[in-house]
Amino acid sequence: MLPVRIGVVGAGVVGLCTAVNVQQLLPHAWVTIIADNFSEETTSDGAGGLFRPTAEFIKGVPPDTIKQWTRDSAEYFMKIAASADAGKFGVFPMSGYHLLNREVNPEYKSLVYSFRQLTPEELQKLGTTYSNGYAITTLIVEPRKYMAFLMTEFRKNGGQSQKRTLHSLEELVGQFDVVVNCSGMRSRWLVNDPLVYPVRGQIIKINAPWIKSFIYTDDDAYIIPRGEDVVLGGVRHTNDFSTEIREQDKQGILDRCARLIPSVKAEIVKDWAGLRPHRDPVRLETENMKFKSGDLQVVHNYGHGGNGIALSWGVGVHASKLVKDYLAKSRPMSRL
Repeated sequence: MLPVRIGVVGAGVVGLCTAVNVQQLLPHAWVTIIADNFSEETTSDGAGGLFRPTAEFIKGVPPDTIKQWTRDSAEYFMKIAASADAGKFGVFPMSGYHLLNREVNPEYKSLVYSFRQLTPEELQKLGTTYSNGYAITTLIVEPRKYMAFLMTEFRKNGGQSQKRTLHSLEELVGQFDVVVNCSGMRSRWLVNDPLVYPVRGQIIKINAPWIKSFIYTDDDAYIIPRGEDVVLGGVRHTNDFSTEIREQDKQGILDRCARLIPSVKAEIVKDWAGLRPHRDPVRLETENMKFKSGDLQVVHNYGHGGNGIALSWGVGVHASKLVKDYLAKSRPMSRL
């Protein structure tokens, strides 16, 4: 009997993590990534990369499931950060501040390196007008380096890729035993899911190597230093499909970030805008899709919105288990 054939649709960070996890769980399977955009062309490439999964943007998912996704991702990222290749893979610890006017109790606080409330004296020294804040040491995941690492792992394990634009998953009937749909925003049209909607984001990348700590607030302002640049953000425009750079948004980002650190008005390296693929709830489930040309066993894994990087490994672990369970039922005698 031939090895099972798994297709993964989408080459963003969720698609890559899912493909690598499928390879690890099913080492004899043939795994192929099908996507029209790779690497720098993906939405994932524009993410800030700060590990702080936000439960308020993951509605409709059971708390225990969110905990598992977050824990699996944190443990994996920390393993990379502790390795000799952390810089090459773009995953490393960083300290910084969350500033706001209310108290929070995020689920991820027990998973990061440290998390504590700032004193009034510390807030005053920071020169902030916020009444509350936290000092946090967490992880930075640089999307471009991290995705390059994942693709290298995928190819090293025998994975193949196809640069191809799909208009329906029916095009894959008969080609794969299971297809994992990690198409993000494209799922709105690819599987006719109206629950997927864009949350437009815009960022500015600057050259400011003197900034060593991150700051993010609840007022759509964040500053995230990385290996080669500093990311300034951002905006959250719901149901806005435009990926054009808007000067008004750009100036607003600069002004909000300059109130936190005045020296961010530095050399601009790049402007970027993209669409976070949001869905309430995140869709991570199986479906036997029926088409005129035949049935297709599908595992959906999309709709993570702004939590895509933070949850990527954890949802990849979950999706790969669903693939294995699907195959165990449909091909009980196959070599998994």
